[in-house]
Amino acid sequence: MTENEQLLTRVAAAARNSLPWGWPTLPEPVDAATVARAEEALGFSLPPLLADLYLRIGDGGFGPEYGLLPLLDNPPAGEPAAVPQYLANRDAGRRNPDWPWPEGVLPISHWGCAMYACVDCRTPEAPVLLFEPNADDAAHAWYLDAPSLADWLRAWLDGTGWYEEENDDMDLTPWADFPLRTASPHPTA
Repeated sequence: MTENEQLLTRVAAAARNSLPWGWPTLPEPVDAATVARAEEALGFSLPPLLADLYLRIGDGGFGPEYGLLPLLDNPPAGEPAAVPQYLANRDAGRRNPDWPWPEGVLPISHWGCAMYACVDCRTPEAPVLLFEPNADDAAHAWYLDAPSLADWLRAWLDGTGWYEEENDDMDLTPWADFPLRTASPHPTA
């Protein structure tokens, strides 16, 4: 069994045993056509582990705090779905260039207070970022939560995430790639 298979088995067990507030049951997994529609709307592919979470475990409702967002449709708890939230964030960033939303950074979990855990789908490791919009400016609103989606899931399963009460003194590292990923393209001569 591969490392990802072992991780998916652990996540599936935890998902069955802990639903976030507002979720009466674990949603059914999505099908491959739903993932394809999501990727078409996004304009990029989901990292394989993220796609497997949706395809094999459920359409959101599990994970830290409020759990993973559903992929395309709004859940029973009224949280936004990942794809529409990404598209809305990108649109808002175009309208307000002081608060750009990086291309390929998909919100996957809502923390409350407009904070999101997001996966950088443009990077092979699929790091998880924390978007904390209560900062003074966009450059100080992005932090590296985990170097990969697998590490983020392990932190949840092992109770070692920054959001755990016993870890409330953990400092997250600012996301160094934010300026590179949101810079406007230079005009060509």
